[in-house]
Amino acid sequence: MALLPSMYIRDSADHVGEAVKLAGWVYNKTEKGKLVFIQLRDGTATIQCVVFKKNVSEEVFARAKELTQESSCYIHGTLRADERSSLGFELDVTDIEIVHLTQNYPITPKEHGTQFLMEHRHLWVRSAKQHALLRIRAQVIAAAQEYLNSEHFVRYDSPILTATAAEGTSDLFATEYFDLGNAYLAQTGQLYVESGMATFGRVYCFGPTFRAEKSKTRRHLTEFWMIEPEFAFADQDDNMELQENFVSYIVQRVLDRCEDDLKILERDTSKLENIVPPFPRISYDEAIEKIKEGVAAGATVAPDNAPLAPLEWGDDFGAPHETYLASLFDKPLFIYNYPTKVKAFYMQPAEGRPEVVRCADMIAPEGYGEIIGGSQRIHDAELLEARIREHGLDVADYQWYLDLRRYGSVPHSGFGMGIERCVAWLAGTRHIREAIPFPRQLYRIYP
Repeated sequence: MALLPSMYIRDSADHVGEAVKLAGWVYNKTEKGKLVFIQLRDGTATIQCVVFKKNVSEEVFARAKELTQESSCYIHGTLRADERSSLGFELDVTDIEIVHLTQNYPITPKEHGTQFLMEHRHLWVRSAKQHALLRIRAQVIAAAQEYLNSEHFVRYDSPILTATAAEGTSDLFATEYFDLGNAYLAQTGQLYVESGMATFGRVYCFGPTFRAEKSKTRRHLTEFWMIEPEFAFADQDDNMELQENFVSYIVQRVLDRCEDDLKILERDTSKLENIVPPFPRISYDEAIEKIKEGVAAGATVAPDNAPLAPLEWGDDFGAPHETYLASLFDKPLFIYNYPTKVKAFYMQPAEGRPEVVRCADMIAPEGYGEIIGGSQRIHDAELLEARIREHGLDVADYQWYLDLRRYGSVPHSGFGMGIERCVAWLAGTRHIREAIPFPRQLYRIYP
């Protein structure tokens, strides 16, 4: 039987009983006398390739014994059904072509410290769990854009270099911009994408964003990716409805297409299967009362079981408070109408309550914190200008943004979802740094 061209392992399921040629890297190898077992990975899957000495030439058997971890090669053989395999088949090897023989690969099957692995992140991503995490990330990104595209949103890219702050002036990365002074790495694309909202009605931007916060928690990165929809003629309720449908779509897509990856990560998928609308909603006022009740009852917060700290109205929530509130529900939780003083200048005040704004944070279950922040935007030019001044910002820098309210202003809303926080939650990893190929955190910019 003639050999097929080189194919992906995942695509070879329909060719059991046939001769095939696979290309990939040696993930692991074991030898047992006249048998050599090669775990070959190609990015789509990993297959066991069995080299039986009596079935191959001496040269081929010698090549099999010569192969080392992460060596690249072509392996020829016949696919054979095997119920013990996760794929349902393995490869009986007939020939091996070595492309590159690796020496002293630094990440071995033994245990390595986190610092060592982070310093070798460019190689660590080849390991099974990191590979699974990044495949889930790819599905989250694809699902997010697919859902928005299906809802008539138009991708509307925003700049990475900006002239002004969007969220606040204390957490900006500055860079010299020719002889014009400083430009800043974008904290968000929202202000720019609002111009697209007035053009297309429904838009979103997707790209890297930057926060110069000096935080080293497992929830924070200094560079992360965010997808930010914005839509016209929409109030806060419309916004939350879109968010819960959006997140539900992403979760179900990951469950459907990443089953093997979730198994590798030992993720308890039962906690994801009921992530369907509607999601619970409580006001900031109600959240404060629940925290007070929890403090009075001596509540503790996982994973350290530390006592829940008290909060007063007007305080922002810390990670333990979000974790506690989320633990009271089995779906993502909306907390809406935060105090004006802890939120951004562009958020619409609640009717009759200027001390709070029409915003909502979506808090993921299981201690993963905020994955979405959104709000109804101020659509009145005079009010927006007043808020800009209250925040100590230069009104001259925001004239273009005020123009969006001067010419055809409408009520509109939007939100931003951090890709890495969503991935960390869905994958069940405890640290956000594993949810991006090359994490950028406080004092770490390598490899």
